[in-house]
Amino acid sequence: MRAAEVRAFCLGFNDAVEDFPFGDEVSVFKVAGKVFALGRLDRAPLWINLKCEPENALRLRAEHPEIVPGYHMNKRHWNTVTVGALPPRLVRELIEDSYDLVVAGLPRAVRLRLDRP
Repeated sequence: MRAAEVRAFCLGFNDAVEDFPFGDEVSVFKVAGKVFALGRLDRAPLWINLKCEPENALRLRAEHPEIVPGYHMNKRHWNTVTVGALPPRLVRELIEDSYDLVVAGLPRAVRLRLDRP
């Protein structure tokens, strides 16, 4: 996947926005004000930080050398994923899982608002 594809995929989720709280070079994707993905999309190799369930994070790191503990993040809950080294389908699944984890942690009223078309 290329940077434009990652950006478009992240912004395709309900209520997803791109923000730049760390400067113009770091894209931060949020849902209801909560981060679900971030990274420097202008870098090669392209990598992004994604939220992950702790047990799944360990499994993914063991199976894929391109997935490591989250850079500048809580290593238990975040992975850094080198995008170009992994199949696009897996990257999309990891982004979607991250979004879903963040949404699941939102208050019920916010989750219900996100479910509306």
